[in-house]
Amino acid sequence: MSSSPLSDAMADSAATDAPDIARAVVVGAGPAGLTAAWKLCEMDEKPLVLEADGEVGGLSRTVEREGWRFDIGGHRFYTRLPQIEDLWEEFLPPGEFLTRTRKSRIFYEGSFFDYPLAPMNALRGLGFWEALRCIASYTKARLSRRGEAASFEDWVVARFGRRLYDIFFKTYTEKVWGIPGSAIGADWAAQRIGTLSLGNAILDALQIRRSSAKSLTKTFKYPRLGPGMMWENVAGMVREKGGSVLLDAPVSRIHHENGRVTSVLYDSGGEPVTQAVSSVISTIPLTALIAALDPPPDDRVLSAARGLRYRDFLTVAIVLKAKPSFDDNWIYIHSRDVKVGRIQNYEAWSADMVRDGTSCLGLEYFVTVGDELWNSSDASLGALASREIVQLGLASEKEISHTYVVRMRNAYPVYDETYRENLKVVRDWLAGNCRNLQTVGRNGLHRYNNQDHSMHTALLGVENLLGIDQHDLWDESEDSGYLEQPSAPARTTAEKRTRR
Repeated sequence: MSSSPLSDAMADSAATDAPDIARAVVVGAGPAGLTAAWKLCEMDEKPLVLEADGEVGGLSRTVEREGWRFDIGGHRFYTRLPQIEDLWEEFLPPGEFLTRTRKSRIFYEGSFFDYPLAPMNALRGLGFWEALRCIASYTKARLSRRGEAASFEDWVVARFGRRLYDIFFKTYTEKVWGIPGSAIGADWAAQRIGTLSLGNAILDALQIRRSSAKSLTKTFKYPRLGPGMMWENVAGMVREKGGSVLLDAPVSRIHHENGRVTSVLYDSGGEPVTQAVSSVISTIPLTALIAALDPPPDDRVLSAARGLRYRDFLTVAIVLKAKPSFDDNWIYIHSRDVKVGRIQNYEAWSADMVRDGTSCLGLEYFVTVGDELWNSSDASLGALASREIVQLGLASEKEISHTYVVRMRNAYPVYDETYRENLKVVRDWLAGNCRNLQTVGRNGLHRYNNQDHSMHTALLGVENLLGIDQHDLWDESEDSGYLEQPSAPARTTAEKRTRR
């Protein structure tokens, strides 16, 4: 293989690991960061991966407590990108990748409803009179619909009607984001719900027309011991190929001059280390990236970065002495009477996540760092989750053995009313002032990407840095309807110019 500009700059870095030798640095060891590092190794580079936490995987790590394993949020391994599917198979040994049947439902007023939402199932479950009210509400919404939807609430009401929005979308969505549905961008709904509408679903159910909707997959892959199993393997593969993966190594400064990043300052065992860089791939939140730049950008860019918001997340894992009353992978809780938003059933993901004769449920709470729930003690959170699982009728008090708490920062980029404008300011500044830096992944692009799409942006980011091709990773069209439709490969900048 011919040498690349990065190879020339890093010729002996694997042997010396000297900070004064320029290296490709990857900030963050989640799926996007480790995929980028793996790709760099495949291209004969020797990247340095800097991870602030003490373990790899990011949001896709698997937390282990006293033999119990917890998936942070639930991670289905399903993709329409063949390249990513091949990578997953390469990243795990044979037999460690399970095929699972997907089952997830909505729990509302003591009843279960299909998820993804099947409008006819929902109408039947609500009862005759409530179903009539929902259809009347839908009809009213269709007759009064005008212009483009400005918010998540507008988008959903236009397609399902106000009554179904209030029942099946409002409570859960506002638990997740902590803001009203009217303050969430319509593009969030377009990305996550796709083209489904109540009218089309009724026509399909009555066989008035042939269904045109694409449903979500019924099966998915899952690592036997949770997603962290995969990313621990990938970190090992990077090290075997001459790269470095450093844990507990937070980056505090990213120095740039003349339009390029020249070095990063990180902590290693309590000591500051300045590493010369040939290029940087960043997967950390854009707020943290901009705050670390030295010299800092102008006030307009700093203000825009601070305006990008994130939602944080915590899981209370409840160990039960018996099997749970449901066999779903997870259920969404659409009740205003409890704070929990979603419940994972870890055994439904993999039997090896739990111990024989018992089970473990993960109650998920969407929070913001510093709020009441985030600051609550583990004991208080365990007590809250125990009360709520009993209140919901999904377990009895006598079945509860013990609880564990896991907190995660910056789990979800928020699609609020100002994020588009703020994001444009940040990305434009980075493009002009840090030309050898690529931001990839969910937090790097401030895009609620799935794991496979985050990995894909990492691969494309490496191609950008190595000069193999030029991809616009910020193009929103790449994940519009991403869950419902096959994803086309990202187009290069040149291709986009010819098609516009």
